[in-house]
Amino acid sequence: MLWLMTMGRRLNGVYAAFMLVAFMMGVAGALQAPTLSLFLSREVGAQPFWVGLFYTVNAIAGILVSLGLAKRSDSQGDRRRLILFCCAMAVGNALLFAFNRHYLTLITCGVLLASLANTAMPQLFALAREYADSSAREVVMFSSVMRAQLSLAWVIGPPLAFMLALNYGFTVMFSIAAGIFIISLALIAFALPSVARVEQTTDKPITQVSGWQDKNVRMLFIASTLMWTCNTMYIIDMPLWISSDLGLPDKLAGILMGTAAGLEIPAMILAGYYVKRFGKRRMMIVAVAAGVLFYAGLLLFHSREALLALQLFNAVFIGIVAGIGMLWFQDLMPGRAGSATTLFTNSISTGVILAGVIQGALAQSYGHASVYWMIAAISVVTLGLTCRVKDV
Repeated sequence: MLWLMTMGRRLNGVYAAFMLVAFMMGVAGALQAPTLSLFLSREVGAQPFWVGLFYTVNAIAGILVSLGLAKRSDSQGDRRRLILFCCAMAVGNALLFAFNRHYLTLITCGVLLASLANTAMPQLFALAREYADSSAREVVMFSSVMRAQLSLAWVIGPPLAFMLALNYGFTVMFSIAAGIFIISLALIAFALPSVARVEQTTDKPITQVSGWQDKNVRMLFIASTLMWTCNTMYIIDMPLWISSDLGLPDKLAGILMGTAAGLEIPAMILAGYYVKRFGKRRMMIVAVAAGVLFYAGLLLFHSREALLALQLFNAVFIGIVAGIGMLWFQDLMPGRAGSATTLFTNSISTGVILAGVIQGALAQSYGHASVYWMIAAISVVTLGLTCRVKDV
């Protein structure tokens, strides 16, 4: 945290508030997400198909809700108030999962609350972008350091989630997540600014109507979707693969996730520092190339030490894509920070939808090894698509 303390001395309290809110909301989310499939299977008693269906319905609902809220946030209203509303929904969602074990209730009310709650993070980044623009701060570094807070949260969150769930129960774990969201709600209400909306001129018909009309936005969305498809297929399958096929201990999955998340932090900071020198497009190509090497390495090296070493490539891949990728969308859609950020977030959701279907079908029919051959193939296609998007 030394780098954060050093920067904090030079920057104001609003900057620190953005960092703290991103971190705390990230921890709360990282408490819930890694254990969701375990919760549905053990606590709710859902079969594998219904577990997968929950992920799919949740992702689809998230896309629809976040797109609608993004359009509204970019055109009218106070974005900070929208974040407050979404954070309140996150509290309700965590409490619902803490005390309810009925699948139908969770896949309806729970998914609706989760869809509203998940919009808080892209809106927080959109507000941060507008604040950075209005206060003449370095946008790329600001966003990269904020994204690093999420990685730090994911270093802490998953091990803590499994410890709480396995030792104290899911009710305690989800209740703690709700408490963290309540603290975040207070910070948003009293520490984050309301940024005045800048009126956009009418000579930008593409960004004012829809960024999707731009072929570069479409290409980047497809590429980003495939990037996150690869990542999510790995996250879903890896805990099962290392125990059933490789015969490695179950706890190694948490160690690998934590290692990758920890390494993502310097990757993000360095990406934010060097992006002006090398450009977003070039850095994204490097990131996806690192992803190709990572997934190819999973096919070739299966020891504990090798899997840990490969996390460096995974961290470069996710660290750069998560930070620079979002900014690339924003630059391709000027004046639509909320829509651009949400489009990036929805590429993640779409990747989750595809990953669940592909991973489940392959693992069920051909075994876990086939999943990694498919991931490697998709990553190569993704690299080709990324190379075709223009620099900004």
